[in-house]
Amino acid sequence: MVAFGKKLKERQIQEWQGYYINYKLMKKRVKQYGHQIEVGTLDRRHVLKDFSRMLDCQIEKIVLFLLEQQGLLAGRIAKLNEDQDALQQEPDIAKLSQLRENYRDVGRDLLKLLFFVEINAVGLRKILKKFDKRFGYRFTDYYVKTRANHPYSQLQQVFKHVGLGAVVGAISRNLHELQEHQGSFLSIYDQSVLPLEDSVVDAMKAAVDRLSHSTNFLNFLAQHALIMQEELPTPIEESIDDKRYHFMSLILNLANTFLYMINTYIIVPTADDYSMSLGAPATVCGIVIGSMAVAQVFSSVYFSAWSNRSYFRPLVFSSIALLIGNVMYAMAYDFKSITILLLGRLFCGLGSARAVNRRYISDCVPLKLRMQASAGFVSASALGMACGPALAGLLQTEFKIYKFTFNQNTLPGWVMAVGWFFYMIWLCISFREPFRPTQDTNVAPQTSDEPTRNDALEKGLQQPLLPSTEANQDDEDCGSDDESEGSRGPANSLRSAYRLLTPSVKVQLLIYFMLKYAMEILLSESSVVTTYYFGWSTSSVAIFLACLGLTVLPVNIIVGSYISNMFEDRQILLASEIMVCVGILLSFHILVPYTVPQYVCSGLIMFVSAEVLEGVNLSLLSRVMSSRLSQGTYNGGLLSTEAGTLARVVADVTITMAGYLGQKTLLNVTLLPSLVICITSILATCFTYNSLY
Repeated sequence: MVAFGKKLKERQIQEWQGYYINYKLMKKRVKQYGHQIEVGTLDRRHVLKDFSRMLDCQIEKIVLFLLEQQGLLAGRIAKLNEDQDALQQEPDIAKLSQLRENYRDVGRDLLKLLFFVEINAVGLRKILKKFDKRFGYRFTDYYVKTRANHPYSQLQQVFKHVGLGAVVGAISRNLHELQEHQGSFLSIYDQSVLPLEDSVVDAMKAAVDRLSHSTNFLNFLAQHALIMQEELPTPIEESIDDKRYHFMSLILNLANTFLYMINTYIIVPTADDYSMSLGAPATVCGIVIGSMAVAQVFSSVYFSAWSNRSYFRPLVFSSIALLIGNVMYAMAYDFKSITILLLGRLFCGLGSARAVNRRYISDCVPLKLRMQASAGFVSASALGMACGPALAGLLQTEFKIYKFTFNQNTLPGWVMAVGWFFYMIWLCISFREPFRPTQDTNVAPQTSDEPTRNDALEKGLQQPLLPSTEANQDDEDCGSDDESEGSRGPANSLRSAYRLLTPSVKVQLLIYFMLKYAMEILLSESSVVTTYYFGWSTSSVAIFLACLGLTVLPVNIIVGSYISNMFEDRQILLASEIMVCVGILLSFHILVPYTVPQYVCSGLIMFVSAEVLEGVNLSLLSRVMSSRLSQGTYNGGLLSTEAGTLARVVADVTITMAGYLGQKTLLNVTLLPSLVICITSILATCFTYNSLY
C-alpha cells in the first residue's frame, strides 16, 4: 500500500509540481526535530518557531499560486462573458454550443485547481497531525487559531477556499443561462432549485463539498458522538453513499438512540423504592441500574460486528430484546422477584444498539449530511437523558388490571415496552436496508467518448488519495512508510485495537472513564441520597435529574460556539477536570449539616463540568486516534463506548457495595473513588503535556 508522501507525488499535476506542499521535506524535518530533542541539541521552543516559519512559507507558496490561477480563470470567464453578450445580439446555435463547451473547459481547469487545494489541505492537516502526535496537541490549536483569525491570514485561502466559490458560481450561472429553456433565458437566482444537469457542474459541486469537509477542523457537537470519519472519500464513494442513504432510516436510528436513553434513565428516580418493595436494600438500586450497562459491554461488540452485514436485523433484535426486558422489569413487582427485575435490565442492556446507530451514520449518511446527523445523534441522546427522569416523575399513579400492578415502579417498564412495540412496527414498515457495494462497484466506469485530456484528472478525482484501509505509520508516530498492507488494515480484535492506542489516547480514554464514573455516581445514587438527607419524593428527584439532562445541549453549544474559539482544547480539558474535582469535593458531607443548596450546586458543577469535559475530550480523541480505528468492528466509537460502559458498571457496583456500610456513609464512600480517579486523570493529563512540551 502506497504511503501518503508517494501518493501525493503520483497525484500531482506535473506543470504545477513546484507549488505543492513539500510533504516529504516536512516529514523529514519532524523526524530531525525528534532526534535533536532527544540528544539535547535543540530546545522545544526553537522547534515550534522553526516549524511555524516553515509552514508559513509552504502555505504562502500555495496561496500565491492559487491566486494566480484564480486570476487566469477569472480572465477567461470575463472574455467568455463578452462573447456571450455578443451572441445575445446575434444568436448563432453553433457558436452557442461552442461557447458552452468553452465554459466547460474552464470548469475542468477549475476542477484541477480544486483538486490542487484539496491535496494541499490534506497534506497540511496530516503534517500537523504528525507533529502533534510526536510532540503533543497544542501546536495545531495554536497554529490554526493564530493564523486563521489573523486579518492577513493566508490559511483562510486554503482552508476556506476563498474565491473559488465565486468562480464555481460564475461558471454554473453562465452554463445555466446558455441552456435551452424554450426560447427564454432564466437566471439561476429566479429558482430555488437549479434544474441544470451538467457533468462538469456536478463534478465542481462534489469537489467543493468534499473540500469543505476536508478543511473543516472541528465540528464540536458532531465530534461529541465520536463517529470516526475517513480521510478523503472519492466521488464514487459519495455516489455509493447517496444510494445507501435513506432519510427515514436515519430518523429510525436516531429514534432508537432517543428511546434507549429514556429507557436507561427512566428508572433512576424509582429504582431504590422498587428494590425495597422486593425486599432488597435501597442501595441495590446500583446493581439494578448498572445491570443494563453490564450487558451493554458485551452487546456493543456483537452489534458492531453484526452491523458489518446488516443494519435492519440488529435494530429488530434490539427492539425485541428491549421489549422483553421492559416487560420482565414491570412484571417483577407482581412476582416479588428481584431476579426477574435484574434479568429484565440485563435484557435491556443486550438490546443496546448504539454501536449500530453510530455505524449507520458513519457508513450510510452522505458526507455533506454526516456532521448534521452526528449532531442529531448527540441531541437525541441528550434529550432522552432529560426525558427519562421527567417521564418517571409523571407516572405517579397506581391501579391494577387483572393481576398486574401499575404504579410508579412498574409503569416505566410498561410504558417503555409499549414504546418499543410501536417503534418495532415503524421500523418494519419504514426502514430500508442500505445498498452494500460489491467489489465491482468500486471500479470507475470508462466511456469511449470521454475527452482524453481529462483522463489524468478523472483518474485523480476518482481514486482515493488515501485508501480507506490505509493507516500507515504516518498517522501513528512518524515511523516507516514501508509497512505491509495487512498490518495497516482495520483492527480485528479488542487486543489489536488496544495496541493502536498511543499513550496520549490512553490518557483521553482514562479521562472519559473518570467523567462517566463521576456522572454515574451522581445520577444513580441521587434517589437514595436525597431521600435520606432531604426526604425528597420521586417527583422531586425526577425534576432534579431532568434539569441536569436539559443542560447538556446548551452547554455543548456554548463550548462549541464560543469557548473553544477562545481557548485551546488542552486548556479547556484541564480546566474542566479541575472543576469536576471541585464539584466532587463540594459534594462530601463533612461535619456541617448537609443542605439542599450544597447538594444541588455541587451536583450541577460536577455534571456541567463533566459534560464540557466529555465534548472536548471526544473532540481531541477523534483527531488523534489512529485512522485504522475509523472502520471495522473494533473501531474508535466502540472503544469509547466500552470505556464509558465499564465506568458505569464500576460506579453502580460501588454504590451497591458501599450500601452494606449503611446509608449514612454511602455518599462519602462513593465519592472517594471518584475523587481518586479524578486526581489521577488530572495528574496524567499534566504529565502527558509536560512530557510533550
